[in-house]
Amino acid sequence: MKTSMGTTSAAPWLGTCAVACLLIGVPGIGVAAEPVVASREKHTAPGSYIPKAKPVDPPTREALDGAIRRGVDFLLKIQNRNGSWGSATPDTNLYAPVPGAHDAFRAAVTALAVSALIDSSDPRPEVSAAIDRGDTWLLADLPKVRRADMGSLYNVWTHAYGMDALARLQARHAGDDAYLKANRAVIAQQVDRLKRYEFGAGGWGYYDFETHLQRPGGNVPSFTTATVVLALQEARRVGVEVPESMITRGVRAIKQQQKPDFTYLYGGHHWSRPMHEVNQPPGSLGRSQVCNLVLRRMGDERITDAVLEECLDRLFARNLWLDLGRKRPIPHESYFRVAGYFYYYGHYYAAQCIDELPAEKRDPLHAQLAYRLLPLQEKDGCWWDFPLFNYHQQYGTAMAVMSLVRCRRAR
Repeated sequence: MKTSMGTTSAAPWLGTCAVACLLIGVPGIGVAAEPVVASREKHTAPGSYIPKAKPVDPPTREALDGAIRRGVDFLLKIQNRNGSWGSATPDTNLYAPVPGAHDAFRAAVTALAVSALIDSSDPRPEVSAAIDRGDTWLLADLPKVRRADMGSLYNVWTHAYGMDALARLQARHAGDDAYLKANRAVIAQQVDRLKRYEFGAGGWGYYDFETHLQRPGGNVPSFTTATVVLALQEARRVGVEVPESMITRGVRAIKQQQKPDFTYLYGGHHWSRPMHEVNQPPGSLGRSQVCNLVLRRMGDERITDAVLEECLDRLFARNLWLDLGRKRPIPHESYFRVAGYFYYYGHYYAAQCIDELPAEKRDPLHAQLAYRLLPLQEKDGCWWDFPLFNYHQQYGTAMAVMSLVRCRRAR
């Protein structure tokens, strides 16, 4: 099943908004806790309003420590013998050419798992050993990841999250010149891959069903481009050269998809359909955070503290729209065409948006974030939002752990 909105129909429309509201009371549906909307406040965009979630009690340090520990234990338990995470399974509702798509998925979730274990600051020796095995695997196997075929480019996610993980790993090897040289060489190679797979007009996407050219064509998703630009910034931070033109074109692609209320189109191919379900504010909940985050870090003065707060308020007050898509097996089958795999992705970047705000404004937002993530941890310690072969528990758990670590720092 192709998942690029507008490329093919992912699923039939599911019904009216009234049905969504009724689902809250249906036993077994399992939606996340949703506080009542307390008020509405005027948005910075004239004539628009945003909801504000009812305040919630902050989690205890013990609750955060316990959830993070269980998440880390889950990642330790499911690491492959060769140091990677994840594997292929026979069926899914996602278009994934073999073997290239699985090479990309496995490397991407391995990078996320390594990043999460590092961020957890868990001092146990078995955690350090798992990071070392993942480190060795990434240095050897990241350079092997390529475009799966002319139509699919899942590898762009791999290059982005791979660079994030390698940047984190440098701090563990301070003073080891041989390692740092090898590490930077792989990051530079990932930058080169992103240069090679940059779309013709700038930015990055994971599908090209239109041109099938060596340089991908067509339009790019806002959120994929934002994820890549953030990773390119990390590469620069650790001393790897990144062409300014790549970043400039990526930022331009994101800005072209920005709406007046600081939500974002799903992709450039939706420019003529700004009020398509997926482009309305509830449909943008999973991608607004990453797009605003990268523009903020790139010095866009329009992404003020107020804009970040308002978009976070919208995420928390309207969280049900994301949650109704969680665990659905078909991409974009839920209301506002939300796909399940946006849930932990959106909250991961929301956690980083909170970090951009002044310290005195963070605590209530961290409380809202933890309020949604803590109850969704499974009995085995994992988090997941979309059945993606055998990769979903890995990326869901990694993103949830990294989000909760930011909440713990505030405690």
